[in-house]
Amino acid sequence: MTQDGLTYAAAGVDIDAGNELIERIKPAAKRTQRSGTMAGLGGFGALFDLKAAGYIDAILVAATDGVGTKLRIAIDTGNVDTIGIDLVAMCVNDLVCQGAEPLFFLDYFATGKLELDAATRIIEGVAAGCEASGCALIGGETAEMPGMYHGGDFDLAGFAVGAMERGADLPAGVAAGDVLLGLASDGVHSNGYSLVRRIVEASGLSWSDDSPFGDGPLGAALLTPTRLYVKPALAAVRAGGVHALAHITGGGLTENIPRVLPDDLACEIDLSSWALPPVFGWMAQVGGITTPEMLKTFNAGIGMVLVVAADRADALAALLTEQGETVHRLGRIVEGAGVHYTGDLK
Repeated sequence: MTQDGLTYAAAGVDIDAGNELIERIKPAAKRTQRSGTMAGLGGFGALFDLKAAGYIDAILVAATDGVGTKLRIAIDTGNVDTIGIDLVAMCVNDLVCQGAEPLFFLDYFATGKLELDAATRIIEGVAAGCEASGCALIGGETAEMPGMYHGGDFDLAGFAVGAMERGADLPAGVAAGDVLLGLASDGVHSNGYSLVRRIVEASGLSWSDDSPFGDGPLGAALLTPTRLYVKPALAAVRAGGVHALAHITGGGLTENIPRVLPDDLACEIDLSSWALPPVFGWMAQVGGITTPEMLKTFNAGIGMVLVVAADRADALAALLTEQGETVHRLGRIVEGAGVHYTGDLK
């Protein structure tokens, strides 16, 4: 023991650094403010006014998620600027599948030793994801935990709350004959990275090597953030004719679409209706991944699926295209159960 006694800082926790981080990220959080936001960062809790956000008889919807072992690539490469976008996307993309508008977001960031510059970049990524999805970053927790995380390791978790008017929840009205519209993904997104890392290991490449399926280093290419579908999806829902949405995450197309279907309905998907992005073709080749494995592990190039009324399919596809999405008409809803594939991935 020192003459002056032990301190929390000597034990590895720097409260001053935590306070400085809050000051650094306040401008980024302020950019995410929206109607309903009541207070900034720093309080013991975060307040949100549903009435000010325009809701009359609101139902709240909550979601929580992380980004899995994609964090390992961010940590190993030092490219941490967009991992926060992934965190937000994994939560808010789920909320819109219920028909909810994301309202606010909280993050949990844990590390062994708080590095202010890296932590600021990470949380600014969270704020960027919130801003792009119309969601306020109203609070969070930074935990400095020496002995729990080592060598620059950190963990992230996210918590999003959204709302809808009573009776507007999805899925609703899914019927045989409905059309499946698939929205293109921006890459692997945030699922399957334990397998991705095994494939990279088998390839003999390092994160800094040139990407074999695109421009720039391999690590940077695999850190392409999860696409935020919130605003286009909500625009489609509000236009009418959307019966369900499925966020294609872990479980791929095979397991996620049935989650929004009644027990007596199935979907038919034509695998030739879109082109498999190069990253998945490369992984399939290097890892010997079969088509069934690809379709139940990764998004395979389709990050969100909308189940829409047949007489609204063309109009909704046009609207989503205007919103910046690449839309593929994947197939239709039929009687039965599960997912039935036709054609071949190309």
